[in-house]
Amino acid sequence: MEIEGITDLPLHTGHVPPWLIPIMRKLSRAILDIMLIEWGPQKVVERLSNPLWFQAFNNVIGMDWDSSGSTTVTLGILKEVVNPKEDGLAVLGGKGKNALKVPEELHSLNFDIDADKLANISRLVAKVDTTLVQDGHQLYHHSMLVTEKGYWGIIQQGMNEETKFARRYHWKNTENFTVDPHEAIAGKKGIAVNIIEKQKENTRKLVLDLLRQDPRKIINELQQAKAILKGQATIESWINGASFVGISKEARIIYMRPLDERKIKPILEKLYESNPENLEEALLEGLGPSTARALYLISDLIYREPPSYNDPVNMPYDPFKYAYAIGGKDGIPYPVNRRVAEEVIITLEDIIQKAKLESNEKKFSLNKLRGLSIGIKEGS
Repeated sequence: MEIEGITDLPLHTGHVPPWLIPIMRKLSRAILDIMLIEWGPQKVVERLSNPLWFQAFNNVIGMDWDSSGSTTVTLGILKEVVNPKEDGLAVLGGKGKNALKVPEELHSLNFDIDADKLANISRLVAKVDTTLVQDGHQLYHHSMLVTEKGYWGIIQQGMNEETKFARRYHWKNTENFTVDPHEAIAGKKGIAVNIIEKQKENTRKLVLDLLRQDPRKIINELQQAKAILKGQATIESWINGASFVGISKEARIIYMRPLDERKIKPILEKLYESNPENLEEALLEGLGPSTARALYLISDLIYREPPSYNDPVNMPYDPFKYAYAIGGKDGIPYPVNRRVAEEVIITLEDIIQKAKLESNEKKFSLNKLRGLSIGIKEGS
């Protein structure tokens, strides 16, 4: 079933009050314990990679139900309470400079994983959401969740400085990074240009072919494309031009952003030398937003293979009902009820303790049965 619809993640100012942070930690840890007992680390990653489940979890622990902070705070709390050695699960990266620490943190884990491969996946996912998808959101948060067996999920968030809205990108353990690869994208519907849409296979192939051509030829074609734009009487007449049927006026403005050929040429030369086999290699070798946009322009105006102008946001709705569990930080739907929160924590911790005792009793009984079985076999 396809996920459709949108949700808003407005920028909220302020901080989580100090008294609420311990409650969030305890609730997160208690819920996490139950999940690990019932499902194991992989299912935890799968659940958190689901934007609806993630939002519900965020609401239950008392964070705002509709703000950009729901991502950064929730993942920050999870990183604090998760113990990789005991849980078989790690939360890496974070906000700002912490996002760049994923490779270092991967190599420090005592997990049976290919740290280099996962580090490349982390880089690649960030590149996809800035280069293959250009939607006006600058990434500022990147978290990777990984199990002791290497199963991964990535949640990253970007901010649009003009609209003051955030966008959250959810990924889950995939080998596909270029064709509708996201688990989901949550945010406010806006304008975008992208080549990840399934129907844009010809555009993806053409962009890769262009990267394998002499950079001088690409620069020449870029100049031709610019001349086509310049040939329009006014920007307004071009934006309203009948030759661009089906493309929104807002999306056409993307092409009006300046492209500096002097900065693009060295990147084209580097990629021409490396001769990438696929777009994934091109991204890791240096293909960035400006160079990609130049190629999209050439692909569209010279070769008539346009990128998609559809905004790939597809988050269906916020599970607001979970915000009623203990309330929300900013008083929506009501202020956090500390008494209820503490009762929930005590109840969950009691359930966890009993579950662990039952689990230990089962293990003890199984070990006794194994011992009895071995004794019977030896006696016979």
